[in-house]
Amino acid sequence: MTGVDRRSLLGAAIAGSAALAAPRAVAKPATDPRAGYSARARRIVEQTLVIDMLAPPRLDLSETGWTRPLSDKERADFRTSGITGMHNAIGIGGPDARVDALTFLAAQQGFAGRNADIFSLIGSVADLDRAKAERKIGMIMGLQNAEQFETAKDVPLFYGLGLRCAQLTYNSQNRIGSGCTDRVDGGVSDYGAEIVAEMNKTGMLVDVSHSGDRTTLDAIALSKGPIAITHANCRTLSRHPRGKTDEAIVALAKKGGVMGISGVRQFVKDRDPTTVADIVDHIEYVVKLTSVEHVGIGSDADLNGYDDMAPDQYQALKAAYKSSYAFRDRIDIEGFDHPRKIYDLTEELIRRGWSDPNIALVLGGNFRRLLGATWK
Repeated sequence: MTGVDRRSLLGAAIAGSAALAAPRAVAKPATDPRAGYSARARRIVEQTLVIDMLAPPRLDLSETGWTRPLSDKERADFRTSGITGMHNAIGIGGPDARVDALTFLAAQQGFAGRNADIFSLIGSVADLDRAKAERKIGMIMGLQNAEQFETAKDVPLFYGLGLRCAQLTYNSQNRIGSGCTDRVDGGVSDYGAEIVAEMNKTGMLVDVSHSGDRTTLDAIALSKGPIAITHANCRTLSRHPRGKTDEAIVALAKKGGVMGISGVRQFVKDRDPTTVADIVDHIEYVVKLTSVEHVGIGSDADLNGYDDMAPDQYQALKAAYKSSYAFRDRIDIEGFDHPRKIYDLTEELIRRGWSDPNIALVLGGNFRRLLGATWK
C-alpha cells in the first residue's frame, strides 16, 4: 500500500558473598525491549533470516523525508527489530513514473549508504546472508508499479541500478495490466507479457500484490518461473479488493511462488478487534490451501506503522485511495504496530503449536528461497 501513487538478553546473576563484597556491581535494570518475549521466540528470531517483503524504512511522504538523519531511537529500533531484510518499495505512477522511480532509487540507496552502520544494500541472497552475519538490515529495492519500464530494455537498466522487485501494476490500469481497484480487469497485455518475459530473463522478481484478479492469474501463467505476492491477504477471510482469491494463491504455489501476508487492518479483517492472531489466521489459511513453503511476511508498513505518521501526511495518504480501500479509524493492528512486531508474530505462531523450522520458513526462509531462485 505504501505510497501515494508517486510516490531491537543478556542476563547474568551473581549471588552469595561475591555480590555482597561488591556493592557497586549492582545489576542495572534490563533495557533490551526484547526481554519481555519468551526465550524460544527470541532464539528463533535471532537464528532466523527474517525478511519483510514490504517494509520501507521510514514512512515519510515529504519530498525530503529521506534526508533526515536517523535518530538514536530509530537506530536502536532497527537493531532490535529482528528483521534482516526489508523490501523497500513505494507506489508510483503517471507521466512522471520514470523520473519518480529513478529519484526513489537514488534517494533510498543514498539513505542506506549514509547509514551503513544500520543498512546494507542487497543485490543477491549472499548479501542477505552477509547482512544477517553483520547484524544489519538488508535493503531490497523495489517499486510498486512497472510504469517506469517505458520499453522492455528498461528492465535490465533498472536491475543494474539496484531494482530487484517490481509490481506489474499498482491499484489502477497501466500498459501492462489492471489494478485491484479497477472495475474491469482485462488481464496482462501483450506489452505486459513482454515485460514479464524480460523480468524473467533479467532476474527481477515479478510482484502482483496490487494487481487485479485476472492480471494476477495471467502473470503467474506467463512467467517462466515463480513470482511473488509480496504483501496481500486472503480474500476468503476478508472481502477486500487487495485480497487474493483461493484460485490465485493455489496457482502461485503450484508455480513455486510465495505470498507475504500484510498487517494492514482493513486487509486482514473487516471489523474490530483486529489483532496479530488475525494475521496468523491468514498465514494458516495459505498453508491449508497450499503448504508451509509458500507463505511469508510482507507487513506493508515501516517499523512503527501508519498511525504514527504526521497527521497531514496520514490524511493525505488515506485520501489518495479509492473508497473501496475502506479505511477505518486506524490502519495498523494492535500488537503489530511497533518495532518488535516480528517477535509478537513469532509468539502467536508458538502459541498455535508451530515448529521452529516452520516458523523460520514463514519469517524468511521461503522468501530467501524464492529470491535465490530469481535473482541473477
